[in-house]
Amino acid sequence: MEGCLAVEKEVDRVFSKFGGINDHAQRVLTELTTQIEALKDELAKAPDNHVLTNVQVDLLKNVLTKSKDTVSRLATDHRDLHSTVSKVGKAIDRNFVSDFAATTRDHVFSSPKNIKLINKVICQHYFRQGMHEVAEAVANDGSISPEVVTREPFTELNHILDCLKNNDLEPALAWATVHHDELEEHNSSLEFMLHRLRFIEIIRKGSDHQNEAICYARNHFGKFVHRHQKDVQILMGMFLYIPNGINCSPYSSVLEREMWIEIYEMFCKDACSILGVSVNSPLTTCINSGCTAIPALLNIKQVMMQRQVTGIWNGKDELPIEIDLGNDSRYHSMFACPILRQQSTPNNPPMRLICGHVISRDALNKLCNGNKMKCPYCPIEQTPGDARLIFF
Repeated sequence: MEGCLAVEKEVDRVFSKFGGINDHAQRVLTELTTQIEALKDELAKAPDNHVLTNVQVDLLKNVLTKSKDTVSRLATDHRDLHSTVSKVGKAIDRNFVSDFAATTRDHVFSSPKNIKLINKVICQHYFRQGMHEVAEAVANDGSISPEVVTREPFTELNHILDCLKNNDLEPALAWATVHHDELEEHNSSLEFMLHRLRFIEIIRKGSDHQNEAICYARNHFGKFVHRHQKDVQILMGMFLYIPNGINCSPYSSVLEREMWIEIYEMFCKDACSILGVSVNSPLTTCINSGCTAIPALLNIKQVMMQRQVTGIWNGKDELPIEIDLGNDSRYHSMFACPILRQQSTPNNPPMRLICGHVISRDALNKLCNGNKMKCPYCPIEQTPGDARLIFF
């Protein structure tokens, strides 16, 4: 992240300098052009046998001198700009390492099985993005048979999302109606929010559509009153301001464009939850996680090379440092020992003490003093044999 900020700073400097040079050049060239045109018009009005006066000669000399000075100044500014642009490349080379071999293992994807798995992940990603022709091409080149069950849900979802981008609620409403029971099981408000937005769009049309809005509310809001009573009451209050226009009412905030963005994101999240898939494709998740982790890995690799301890990293099937990728990138339960600050492993599992606190087995062994030990978080004494293995 620091490298990106450093490069961005250099790029901003280039844009700032380019803008200043451009404005200066436009102003100077405009003034010079105007002066030359005026002098040209004056000479054009003179008779054919006219001899230049001393004043006119001086004016011509001044214009020529100014033209040479302007060209020289612009050339100098251009050289300075080129120097500033070259600093961007140097900043990129300085802050980014092009050799990522230190963070990779070539043999991981060398087997045909893993290569086929990668092609399948890429193919699935393109299906999720609605790029079916590209996905089919990847499937054919990689000898993959994409399952219909993998393709069809994403085809429907992409169609619905495209319609939402165009302010068309009908496909989304139809999908939510079909999956009403599943949405209720997930405690989702998607169906109500879709009907709410449709109701607001009807109200927006004015008093001529008031009866339509009333009928729509009666037909669709009844089944949501038990969970969204207050929201329904707010929607009903909008009828009071229809004659004077909702835009000038206390409800004008509900007409903002952000509602469509919110319903788009909500549909993505809830629809993927119903279908049992993640919002982001595995390929997207891996790339985002890698972009976050690689800078830290390169830094620690450089430190390990300087201290000549690179073998430590290659000797274990784990990262040498902890990298927090956020809650969205956590898919498995894990336990980190609060004493040793190490993540549990099959050889070092979490152990529950009789007082309820949990530590790792290695920490338990280090805290033992014969057959007695004291919990590091409370004064309860106990024996190591009282600890019980915990499975996450």
